[in-house]
Amino acid sequence: MSRYFIDKASKHMVFICAFASIVVFLTIIVFIFKEGLPAFQRVGLIDFLFGTEWRPSLGEYGILPMIVGSLYVTFGALIIAVPLGIGCAILLAEVAPFKVRTILRPAVELLVGIPSVVYGLVGLLLIVPLIRQIGGTGFSIAAASIVLAAMILPTIISISEDAIRAVPRGYKEGSLAIGATHWQTIWHVLLPAARSGIAAGIILGMGRAIGETMAMIMVIGNSVQMPVSPLDSARTLTGNIAVEATYASPEHMSALFATAVVLLFLILFLNSIALVTLKRGGRLRNAS
Repeated sequence: MSRYFIDKASKHMVFICAFASIVVFLTIIVFIFKEGLPAFQRVGLIDFLFGTEWRPSLGEYGILPMIVGSLYVTFGALIIAVPLGIGCAILLAEVAPFKVRTILRPAVELLVGIPSVVYGLVGLLLIVPLIRQIGGTGFSIAAASIVLAAMILPTIISISEDAIRAVPRGYKEGSLAIGATHWQTIWHVLLPAARSGIAAGIILGMGRAIGETMAMIMVIGNSVQMPVSPLDSARTLTGNIAVEATYASPEHMSALFATAVVLLFLILFLNSIALVTLKRGGRLRNAS
């Protein structure tokens, strides 16, 4: 009887926690929509999304430069972090000796706990001067992408390694039994089988990259302009909110909430594209 009661109570408790999480999420969405709606009504959705001038003192609110800056930085970080992360995951799961894994795995886990401001400080004192030697002021999309890549690497590595280790052992043994080399087994058997887990790690890394604020403020330059080169300064959507929220007037604050709405939809849009691409890739592989 007590076991049945505990089971039912646990089930209801899990349901309550899940429902509370959904309520909190919906409350946040409703709040930012409510606060950002006046800006959309005043400026207009098209002018707000595709305007290139952000001058609150003159009543001009165009966030296209920030959208482009956020996308450039995010995809730049993914271009750097995805190959390195998957390669490190393969190393930890299949290649490295046990003693090496016992050192590398805690080091990777330690990177997760480093505050973003520390990453930004390292980027400010190390990456920015190196970029400055190539050209520009050093505060650039390139510097921000490198810092972001370092920040999302632990997420991609940890989840990808777990996904590779979760592949049934029979897959590997069967591949080796028919004469495939270890690397052929990794490339043609283990990675395709772990595809969904690796994709989940990449999506989580992308979500952190596009939502990062403090480190970006420190290394990207925060110039409201359309970037045309990785060496150009830019501003992200999150950086725009953080930089101007402390002194914004009511109308200006509404525009910042509208920026948060756009950021929310941008994250949902990118995650949806990643999930659709993953499913389509799985169907094509299964059909072949």
